[in-house]
Amino acid sequence: MQIVILCEDRQQEVFARYFLKKYGFSGQPRAQICPPGSQSGEQYVCDQYPKEVRAYRQRKNQVKIGLVVFIDADTNTLQSRLQKLEVNLSNDGQKNRQFDEAIAIFIPKRNIETWIRYLRNEKVDEVASYSKAQHNESSCKDEVEQLAENCKHQKILPTTAPSSLQAACKELQRLLPLL
Repeated sequence: MQIVILCEDRQQEVFARYFLKKYGFSGQPRAQICPPGSQSGEQYVCDQYPKEVRAYRQRKNQVKIGLVVFIDADTNTLQSRLQKLEVNLSNDGQKNRQFDEAIAIFIPKRNIETWIRYLRNEKVDEVASYSKAQHNESSCKDEVEQLAENCKHQKILPTTAPSSLQAACKELQRLLPLL
């Protein structure tokens, strides 16, 4: 099984790796991370998304493959981020993501740090911008692995979970056929 992680930064990549491994996905994911200082992470993901979807579609009938996309909502809505990705696919001459494709899009609102703080039982909202764990991205391991365990066995999150994290649990369903 092959999983590609397309993301804005190292924190998102670490989060995705810990989650996927604990959930039961095997293999070593290949990460496509925005190079620091090159452009905004959001722009990088939007630009790379059509390329990664094309690569996924070319290989999906030959190998068991999945595409995991992380893009922060920032001050936008989850729907506007999804629409932007769809427009980029359309501009590249591709059709929208299909329901049977193992392409999962995770959109933390405002950023991934919102989810991490929630998992640490801190009070959060999806408007505030929380600081990054510079050079300590792996400090979220225990919390992310606990999230994976909870998702695996309970399939739902508490109603107190950020709405973007609840939406992410629904997106996870797209990857389950790979297990």
